[in-house]
Amino acid sequence: MNTFPDFGLLPSIVKTLKALKIFTPTEIQKNAIPLLMSGQSVVGVSETGSGKTLTYALPILHMLKSLENDGNPVAEAAMPRAIVLVPSRDLGEQVSKVFKKYTHDTRLRVRPVLGGTTFEQSRRSIEGAFEILLATPGRLTQLMDKELINFSDVRMIVFDEADQMLDDGFITESEMIVSACPKDTPLALFSATVSKTVQELMTTLFEKAEVVRSSGAGKVVKSLTTKNETIIDGLRWPIFEKLLKQKPPGGTIVFTNTREQCDKLANEIEKKGFACVVYRGEMDKNERRSNLNSFRKGQVDLLISTDLAARGLDLDHVGRVINYHLPQDMENYLHRAGRTARAGKEGLVVNLVTERDLQLIAKLEGKGVKELKTRFKDKNGKRLHVAEELRKPKPVKAKATAKAAPKSGKPAPSKGKSGGAKPKFKPKPKPKSR
Repeated sequence: MNTFPDFGLLPSIVKTLKALKIFTPTEIQKNAIPLLMSGQSVVGVSETGSGKTLTYALPILHMLKSLENDGNPVAEAAMPRAIVLVPSRDLGEQVSKVFKKYTHDTRLRVRPVLGGTTFEQSRRSIEGAFEILLATPGRLTQLMDKELINFSDVRMIVFDEADQMLDDGFITESEMIVSACPKDTPLALFSATVSKTVQELMTTLFEKAEVVRSSGAGKVVKSLTTKNETIIDGLRWPIFEKLLKQKPPGGTIVFTNTREQCDKLANEIEKKGFACVVYRGEMDKNERRSNLNSFRKGQVDLLISTDLAARGLDLDHVGRVINYHLPQDMENYLHRAGRTARAGKEGLVVNLVTERDLQLIAKLEGKGVKELKTRFKDKNGKRLHVAEELRKPKPVKAKATAKAAPKSGKPAPSKGKSGGAKPKFKPKPKPKSR
């Protein structure tokens, strides 16, 4: 299967692909689309940016439109024929846009019921007849509890980006949704990595599924360039500032490990006169979506984020990823790196590497940690240190006899020559000796 018409897709779908200038299937598409079109359950594990959404969207559109063309259209309200489960509202909206492109010629209806919106919005969304339901598991089970939706005509269920579905109740919700559908409904699961959640699903709901792995699964894509910058004494900013002054094509996503690091870095960036937006958990959802849209549209070319932006988001203009703080595990690293060099495009990942990160870098470069430690030493084998003038000034430690400053969050009093606190008033001069 070297072209999309080889799959036997409907002419309307082939027409849209041609209009969008999509001619050659990716590896995961070549292997999984024929299986899904034949009614086989599939687990697809493939690197980010490899076209997993299209891999299941095309068979769904082909199957449902064929039923309609054969005189069997959807006739009843709130009775979908395909369910696509996504981990978040942001990813759901992204998948909805993909379907929208392909339903222009292949006229089918997609209805979203996503967490992060009101229940009333979801209830109104499923009024009337439609073919494809796009849902987060939690919101969908709420609709099921109130008997507002009917799954008796479902022909396929898809779990997209399953390794992101980290909610404790996800497995239970998934089993509840599948059991409410007709027996032996074909299932599809797509993921960039095999997380604990994915493994559990594979051994329960997907025990009869065909597992398809692309050759690039668990690796960065070939069109990605990686640059590792050695960080001495943890001083990241001077190297990072040089990177900010460079202007690669497209936007840049900068990753930190915590929300606090994210906010601190964003504040520092703005103080230095660079424009940026933040995308992280525990912030106003409308603000987060607005920031993402500003970045997506190119109004701001710098997005500072936690791993919230690492999984699932399809931002096709990202030319560079910077790991200001590197993650501890390879899985998170691969998701971050997958935000650039998507769909065959070139991209750059820059890692700011401290000695704490050597375990991860050793896996990436295929070298030993001992060998990598030489990067932090001079030619004589002595530990490298940042030049004194580049170091941040450190507070002078008080002597053991000095009184400790109160822990009020205020700066400690300045020190005199003796190391004690500088007195508020000048002492009277001692009388001269006679």
